[in-house]
Amino acid sequence: MFNKLMNSYFYGKAGKGDFTPDDLPENRWQLFLATLRVRLSALVRLNLMYFIVWLPLIIVLSIGFMSSVSILQSTDIGDGKSLYMMQAEMQAADAQQGEETVDPETLQVFSQAEAREQLQSVLFMTLLLMIPCIAITGPATAGVAYVTRNWSRDEHAFIWSDFKDAAKENWKQSVVISTITGIVPFIVYMCWRFYGTMASTNVIMILPQVLILMLGLIWALAVTYMHPMLVSYQLKMKDLLRNALMLAVARLPMSVGIRVLHCIPLILGFLAAFLWQPAYAYMILVVYYLIIGFSLSRFVTASYTNGVFDKYINSRIEGAKVNRGLREADDDDDYEDDEEDAE
Repeated sequence: MFNKLMNSYFYGKAGKGDFTPDDLPENRWQLFLATLRVRLSALVRLNLMYFIVWLPLIIVLSIGFMSSVSILQSTDIGDGKSLYMMQAEMQAADAQQGEETVDPETLQVFSQAEAREQLQSVLFMTLLLMIPCIAITGPATAGVAYVTRNWSRDEHAFIWSDFKDAAKENWKQSVVISTITGIVPFIVYMCWRFYGTMASTNVIMILPQVLILMLGLIWALAVTYMHPMLVSYQLKMKDLLRNALMLAVARLPMSVGIRVLHCIPLILGFLAAFLWQPAYAYMILVVYYLIIGFSLSRFVTASYTNGVFDKYINSRIEGAKVNRGLREADDDDDYEDDEEDAE
């Protein structure tokens, strides 16, 4: 029974008619669902291979996450009390015996300030270690971008050989992109703290603080287009970055939407961590990315960017093919001609 289900899934039902133009997807949403159904198992295999390059980053984030949870738990031990507040209560009890004590409210403020400094230190080290961890993912991301681009257009691609060839061909530019992507969060954090400290005495410093945050967000939106564009066109690095930034701004609502869509698993994971056991929520999140999270994200990105490239780039290139995998008007004529030739 299991074999019949698998054969039906991969090869279709027996006795079914030949494939006709009427079976082709008419829009990109239909194309996405059709190709996802066919390539789902392949995406799992691709993800297991892609997960390896992200493992260092996952380890760094795991250490940072557990360290933050430990700091928060040591600062708040329940009932609104902290370790420093417990110490204050003990000193208050000793004060009744004539020993020197410290105001409990003062100790509580000190506890919160020290916990904030510890969290900032953990965040600083995590963002710093993220730079090399993200930088090494560039070539692998280029390989996965090429494979998922073909699959999302309903074209063939070998998991390993095409992945390897695309990674080898585009490794220089991909390393530049991934290195900048790793540096941007660290720079944004440091500048935000620096200008935030200056803004406490000079309100005008809020402007560069907001500006650096906007630049970081724009890069986060533009990077959506970079690797798909890298494996689809022969462009110099400056042209690649310029075109990706222009597309991010020109398609701002959709760029934000696709980025938020990628963040949904992380958002759900953090919500579960606050409402449930943090360790269990984090484990579930890691298992999701181990099975399919990374490759599914790249597949969604490829499905979206294929349409954007057809509209803004391919339509302006003479001879470039657009709407690959979608039904077009001349498909019916070609099909009728083939039928007549067969008769």
